[in-house]
Amino acid sequence: MHANKGDRLVRHGRRVGQHDREVEVVEVLGKDGTPPYRVRSQDGHESIMSPGPDCVVDHRKDARRA
Repeated sequence: MHANKGDRLVRHGRRVGQHDREVEVVEVLGKDGTPPYRVRSQDGHESIMSPGPDCVVDHRKDARRA
């Protein structure tokens, strides 16, 4: 997985009825864009994340406007 600051990580729901979760990458802590990432959720909470196989990277700089 490779992400840059400003990209979005989308974690798909694992069960029926569970919504996808989207966070913004605010800092890349790994080398050359690899995990872990400091991320910010829509409610403003920040955390460190090492995404699993249920995550995809949205490389658009501002996915909310699309």
